[in-house]
Amino acid sequence: MEAEKSIALSKKEHKPLQVNPIKHSQPMGAALAFMGIKNCLPLMHASQGCASYTKVFYTRHFNEPIAMYNTSVSDITAVLDGGDYSILLAIENITKKNKTMKPELIGLHTTGLTETKGDDVRSVGTHIEIPYCYVNTPDFEGGMESGWALTAKALIEQHTQDAIEVNHKKIVILPHVSMQPIEVEKIKDFCTEFGFETYSLPDLSTSLDGYLSEGQGKLGNGAITIEDIRALCECANVITIGSSMKKVAGALLEKNRNIKHTHFNHLMGQDNNDNFVALLMKIRQIEPMPRIKRWRGRLQDAMLDSHFLIGSSHFVVTGEPDMCVGVCELLQSVGGTIEAVVATTYSQVLEEIDAKNIFVGDLEDAKKYFDKADLVISNFHAERLLHSYKNTGLVLRGFPNYEELGNQLKNDQLYEGSTYFLFEVANKLREVKHHG
Repeated sequence: MEAEKSIALSKKEHKPLQVNPIKHSQPMGAALAFMGIKNCLPLMHASQGCASYTKVFYTRHFNEPIAMYNTSVSDITAVLDGGDYSILLAIENITKKNKTMKPELIGLHTTGLTETKGDDVRSVGTHIEIPYCYVNTPDFEGGMESGWALTAKALIEQHTQDAIEVNHKKIVILPHVSMQPIEVEKIKDFCTEFGFETYSLPDLSTSLDGYLSEGQGKLGNGAITIEDIRALCECANVITIGSSMKKVAGALLEKNRNIKHTHFNHLMGQDNNDNFVALLMKIRQIEPMPRIKRWRGRLQDAMLDSHFLIGSSHFVVTGEPDMCVGVCELLQSVGGTIEAVVATTYSQVLEEIDAKNIFVGDLEDAKKYFDKADLVISNFHAERLLHSYKNTGLVLRGFPNYEELGNQLKNDQLYEGSTYFLFEVANKLREVKHHG
């Protein structure tokens, strides 16, 4: 099987085009990351069409107004005008039109057009009075996961101050892009219960979560401020969740070598969460709260209750690599068999998944394995393909999900979220097997 996996899993897509894509672009990941910063103005250095697509995509997925602006570059102006002019004019027009809007950070990210043109987005910051962060995110490289991670890395490199001392009560979480706002909030609250002053970068826990507030949709409404980002070097511990965030932690360690880094591929299932709790206990030298022990017991009970259905079932999983590895390992912990994993882009973490077929591809590739699967875990676009597979069910995860409401409140993390996920999967399998 190892030989088969190494052949199937290539660092590149195995065909020249995607017929039914699951992959999304780097600028989309960067835009979402900037929405996780308090009073940030996410500015896409691109045409109106590029930004409009991203805005509509997130509006339909989260059912919330989205803070998304662009520099209105066209193929003609990209060649004739300098990039500096388009960016500065866009910022001037946006801030003049919305006089009550006072951004504390300009988050500029590029696209394939402006990257091909070669605009010097770094130097523009010298002409802007508002704090400014730039990140190079061409469409023709990486994907949504890398765009998110590159933005978090740029925020640290450009704004976090150097330090030597650390505050042992301060901790920073670096979550991967597929984690919903409620999941970030749950993990932060979990750490806070151990007595930590907890930060997340980016932090969507107060953004895109269904809370109506004045000025919503004009600026990013994340829970971390530019001042918090500057002071992240004081955190004694940084915890990365998702392989894509390892390099982000490296950027923070460059700011302060006394920061300790601990990595988790995911926080789904019992083993990883036991290790997560053990880490927090070790740092704080305290026992976990009764509520945490209670949820661990509930997860164990859910594993016992669901293993009859999940253990006799076969699955196809598609999505961002960091999401795929967590889903697969949780399903396998109760006996599930992974027929195929189709990832948006290559990541080394895919090598750790124990599945019959693992590769970078699209839903056309995944469709080949649908007839062998009892359940597909994928985004909204898999639904239309599964209409002709009466014995195969679908659990929606990843981007986009236009079918269901409340995406931002779906929690699959920690003991609690893992419990709910197993029950959701088991109930869907029961529906497919007994009523399909």
